[in-house]
Amino acid sequence: MNVPSELKYTKDHEWVKIEGDIATIGVTDFAQSELGDIVYVDVETLDETVDRDEVFGSVEAVKTVSDLFMPLTGEVIEFNDDLESNPEKVNTDPYGEGWMIKIKISDTSEIDNLLDADAYKEIVGA
Repeated sequence: MNVPSELKYTKDHEWVKIEGDIATIGVTDFAQSELGDIVYVDVETLDETVDRDEVFGSVEAVKTVSDLFMPLTGEVIEFNDDLESNPEKVNTDPYGEGWMIKIKISDTSEIDNLLDADAYKEIVGA
């Protein structure tokens, strides 16, 4: 299982890449493997400010639909449009081409609540 050390994580299996006050968010390798083949990514929160721990979208896999939870409060400024026609990129490259949204972080102090790679590995038993 791939858990890049430069990223931050949530207990809900989202990863976060922080670049200044912009965060790129997706689901972890563990999450996509648990979900199975992802067939649809739904994000209806573009241009909205979403609070931490609120739902920002969902992913639909062959066997289930799962909510996506916002790891940090912020305005959703970009959705990975490529996922509309190629949702399987979440399965094949969850930390790269399978990213889901970018947000403008409202409160950078919330970053301290995220998990580092080692803490996330403990949660998933890696």
